Amino acid sequence: MSIETAPSRIRFVLVGTQHPGNMGAAARAMKTMGLGRLVLVAPEKPLDDEAFRRSAGAEDVLGDAPVVATLAEAVADCTLVLGCTARARRVQLEELLPAVAAERALAKAAEPAEVAIVFGRERTGLTNEELQLCHLAVHIPSNPDFSSLNLAAAVQVLAYELRMAALGGVAAAAPADPEHREQPASHAQVEGLFGQLGQALDDIDFHKGRAPESAMRKLRRLFLRTGLSEQEVRLLRGILSDAQRMARLATHKPE
Repeated sequence: MSIETAPSRIRFVLVGTQHPGNMGAAARAMKTMGLGRLVLVAPEKPLDDEAFRRSAGAEDVLGDAPVVATLAEAVADCTLVLGCTARARRVQLEELLPAVAAERALAKAAEPAEVAIVFGRERTGLTNEELQLCHLAVHIPSNPDFSSLNLAAAVQVLAYELRMAALGGVAAAAPADPEHREQPASHAQVEGLFGQLGQALDDIDFHKGRAPESAMRKLRRLFLRTGLSEQEVRLLRGILSDAQRMARLATHKPE
């Protein structure tokens, strides 16, 4: 895939949008920058006449947008998920400026791979649980004395930076031997690994009565930084399966 066609593998995901008009305005912001893949996650209200009026010529982008129940479903096949957030949270992610995020997204899409840029609710943004599903955070450095940014305006900033990166010819880093390059793990595959890892840690009594959340947050960050391939996920899950089997034998639990 060329860098010119890479944006076709980038989707914008709106989570829990509260006002239908903002979904239409976001679709318009995307189309002006040559982007057409929009996904809606559990909007508070369905699309209505106001949404289509505010799309102002981007009715196709809005009308073609699938509506799904969860963020995990929206990004299941992605290998890079960027979460836009306005403030620091307990979930510690590497934080990128929009221009840098656009370059990373475009380079990943050109491999080729599926990429998602995620935007949260108008009032509260993304929850900590939703941010945990993201590999990196994106922060728009707005005025600290008046930092509230309209959803469609935030979408416009990221869409603009993606277009500028594409027009500038951002190059994806090619592997030494592209014919034998390992396929990157999808978001769903990595989340499956995390689910099994959490269960395995319980099986071997790793936490010893301590709350598991802190350890799992750190482990998520560690593995998300590595950019796991499908083969690496299978290897790790095989190791975990053997560890769980030995734990069952040690405690005389039937499989």
